[in-house]
Amino acid sequence: MRILHGVAFALVAAVVAGPPVVLVADAVRPAATIPSWATVSGGDSSMSTPRTVGTIGAQPLRLTVPYLVLTASQSLSDSQVAAISALPGVRAALAVDGGQVLVNGHRATVIGVPDGFRSWTPPQTATADGIWSALSGGSMVVNYDASHRLGLTLGGSYLVSGAVTTSVPFTAIAPSGIPGADAIVNAQLSGELGLPHNVAVLISAPGAAYAPLVQRLLAVAGGHAQVIDLVPVQSSAAAAAASQALPVAAATPGLPTSWLQLYRDAAALYCPGLSWTVLAAIGQIESGDGTNDGPSSAGALGPMQFMPSTWAQYGITGFGRAGPPDIMDPLDAVPAAARMLCEDGATRGSTGLSGAIWDYNHADWYVTEVLQLAEEYAHDYP
Repeated sequence: MRILHGVAFALVAAVVAGPPVVLVADAVRPAATIPSWATVSGGDSSMSTPRTVGTIGAQPLRLTVPYLVLTASQSLSDSQVAAISALPGVRAALAVDGGQVLVNGHRATVIGVPDGFRSWTPPQTATADGIWSALSGGSMVVNYDASHRLGLTLGGSYLVSGAVTTSVPFTAIAPSGIPGADAIVNAQLSGELGLPHNVAVLISAPGAAYAPLVQRLLAVAGGHAQVIDLVPVQSSAAAAAASQALPVAAATPGLPTSWLQLYRDAAALYCPGLSWTVLAAIGQIESGDGTNDGPSSAGALGPMQFMPSTWAQYGITGFGRAGPPDIMDPLDAVPAAARMLCEDGATRGSTGLSGAIWDYNHADWYVTEVLQLAEEYAHDYP
């Protein structure tokens, strides 16, 4: 089982009013995750929640979670990319171009992306129309830290040297979701700069067995390809074992003293008929059982990652204790999550449960992840 701790990719977003400048600032992904073809430090990460976030024209914009990035030392053929897409467990795959060029006299890793790349980016990037207008118009979109390192100022134009040297406008800062990428350009500019074709493939594979999938990917790619994991891997058994040993309260009679017991008691008391395994799955996915309490880029807080406005509606002081509800206290947050799920119909059959989980986090992949992890908890802790 692949667990999204809090959510995949951390990012802090800010939009600067007035065209043509759109700003989405990002955090730096640790150097260990930078692909071999991207030897320049930098890159970005995000902890945003992918979901159906809007429309492009009349079409819904449905985001795809990249779980893995396969990088190759040379271009992959279209048939290899197609073979990757067809592997068991792979829900979607997208190939991108990439290589190192000079930007404003500094070496930078630039990625050439197809039109479909938008749906693979963090939500704040995907929903910012100005970013995609800039990209389609020939601008480069640069991540926040790279813009400083490269000496770039929004609104300027800079010489980019690859197969040719050309002046490229810089009108947008945004995280791309690709570790190690300093900037992205559209496919036309990528071709002009001579960026190697199909040197990386983004892969969405929720629920896939990690080790067998990596073996199949490397068998298809061959050579010196490598697979970068964008999502931590953890089994429900390992997560629950950690939960058993993690105290959440002093030894007070009547109060749970482990996460596992907390999930069990909260489900029984605050949403009879809801399996405790659903709460356990949500708690693990949202915060790793309280190991990452936020705030998230969107402002969500606590072990169950409530937005303050949602907390104002559902927050509860759990287990008969006194005082106001505390969004950071698991003894309040987990009962509040149970209450929210219950009011959203979690005990009304499988359809109601799926709908309640979707209401908790508006993403189809999230519903799938929660239900799959809940099944693992049920199997390991009947």
